[in-house]
This record gives sequence, C-alpha cells and structure tokens, in this order.
Amino acid sequence: MTSELPSPSLSPAWTGRTDGDAPEHLRWHQVVRPADGRGEPTTTQRHPGAGAPTSGARSTALIGFASDEGVRRNHGRVGAEDGPEALRGALASLAYLEGTGALVDAGDVSVDRGDDDAPGELEAGQAELGTVVSGLLNAHDLAVVLGGGHETAYASITGLTGSTRVGAGTRVGILNLDAHFDLREAPRPSSGTPFLQALRDAEGAEHQLSYAVVGISEANNTRALFDTARERGVTWVTDEQAQTADVTGVRRWVRSFINAVDVLYLTIDLDVLPAAVAPGVSAPAGFGVPYEVIHACALEATQSGKLALADVVELNPALDVDGRTAKAAARLIHTVVSRHRTDASLLA
Repeated sequence: MTSELPSPSLSPAWTGRTDGDAPEHLRWHQVVRPADGRGEPTTTQRHPGAGAPTSGARSTALIGFASDEGVRRNHGRVGAEDGPEALRGALASLAYLEGTGALVDAGDVSVDRGDDDAPGELEAGQAELGTVVSGLLNAHDLAVVLGGGHETAYASITGLTGSTRVGAGTRVGILNLDAHFDLREAPRPSSGTPFLQALRDAEGAEHQLSYAVVGISEANNTRALFDTARERGVTWVTDEQAQTADVTGVRRWVRSFINAVDVLYLTIDLDVLPAAVAPGVSAPAGFGVPYEVIHACALEATQSGKLALADVVELNPALDVDGRTAKAAARLIHTVVSRHRTDASLLA
C-alpha cells in the first residue's frame, strides 16, 4: 500500500480543451488545484463541529482510491484501480459552472493488488483513506472519492464518522445506488462487505446509521443477503421498481430517507446502470436502472443540504467501451459537485 502525496503539479489527467481564461470559458481542468496537504486544513477549519458549514467560499475536495484488491477478493474482474485517473480525465473538459466553488485534488491513496497467497494491504489502505477523508471533510464543504472498487465505501464511511461532521446522536444516512447490497459475510473485507462492516461498527457507537439502496437486482442477491438486509433494517428499491416511469416515486422515496437523517453519504456503484450505459464495470447489469433515474437520485442527495460525502466506484477502464462508463460517471460527479447545497433553505 502506498500513499501518493499531492505534488505542485496535478495529475496529467487534468488536461483538456481550453477556449479561454475568462470565467465563462472555464472547464474543470483550468480550475482544479492540488490540495495543500493530506486533508489537513491550512487555515481555520471550515467545520469546527457537527452541523451546517460555517460561512465562506464553497469548496469541494477530490481524493482517489486506486484499489481493486477488494474486487479481487470478491472474485470480480480487476482493473478498477485505474478508475481514479480515468474519472479525472473524463471530468477534465467538463464546463465549470458558476457557483461551483473551489476544486482541489488530494491525489490518490493506492493499494497494491495481492493474490490468494499474499493478499494486498487493503485494510491499511482503507484506514489511510478514512483518515484523509476525515481531514477533507473538516476542511471542505464536500468530499468526493474517486474509486476504486466498492471496498472504497468502508473507508468513506469511516472517514465521515471520524470527522467533525458526526457527533453524539448524529443520524448518518448511507444512500447506495447499486445493484447489490454488499452485505456479504466473508473472512476478509472485500468489495462485497463494506456496508455490513459499517453497520457492525455502528453498534454501540454514539452516532446512528441508516442504510438504503436504490437499484437492487433480485436476480443478483441471494436470499441470505435479503435476510441480512431485513435483519439490519436496510430499506431498498429494486431495479424493476426504479424505471423511468417510476422516477417521481423513486425521488419521493429518496427524499423521505434523507429527511430522516442529519448527514448523508452518497455512494454510486456504476454497475447499477444498464450495461449499454456502463459496460466498464466488473459486473455489468443485465437489467439496470436508467441513467435519468440515477441522476435524479443524485440530484435529490446533493440538493438536500445534508450531503457531506460522495463516492463513485467500480469503473474499470480496461472494460469500458469508447469511454461510456467514465463519461456517465463524470456527469454524475459534475452534477453532485456543481448542484451541491450546504443549506436546504437555499432551495427554491
């Protein structure tokens, strides 16, 4: 496991078309800057305690998790360790919208892939990413993790609960857009275990944790996984219930979940999308949730005034077709960042 500190020059992926330097011409690659440290605020903390952000210019921090060791352990197709750079490349030329605020990139936490005889140091990488995420959340309005396999999620949630956003009695919500519960019982952590790990960690903790999923495939989750979900109080909407004709009802369901929490973490597993939209994942969907429904869910989350953290996971560039998956993911990230609100009262 290695940690790549930010350098004065950004990743070479942050390049793209330039139409001019005036505000109306800007694209992300012209605006994003390297973080000043591994998530440590360089002046005063933007978030001295749980609750609404303090006043000041908006800022979003990006951090990559170059890992697919969890996918390997879960018997998936590896390649997601290259996801962060592909996501940066897909984001680079997107338009920088007025009001987006500052964008900083904190580089990558990387996990070397292992094998059955010598597993990679996933747990150490997750611990480091969690520490970095905590620091970023204390310094910025929003943190976005670029995965990586869905093992990213365990580091994300530990980073959130370890930050000043979460205190005694804070109701934390995880909204997962995914075809799978990822509640597997396994001897070692993997991309299939993060939410069972998180729910177990929350037992006896001072904060409360709720978990909801949009996009569950009944064909790809065993009865044991559904039983675990029920036992753990998980709520879900299936892929069949989340089609375009049902988008209003899905948005209402998501809004109801968000209304019952204080702080929200959004995690988007790209295998929730139809295979034609997202071919570049370890487990392409045979059915899937239409892109416009997933986009609507992301919009509900980011405009709620409660979203602190998001991640986008399971992009496998080696399996992508014409960059479709990376572009679909980048548009979701763009929406989450550019439409993000820190106060629900700002909404019309």
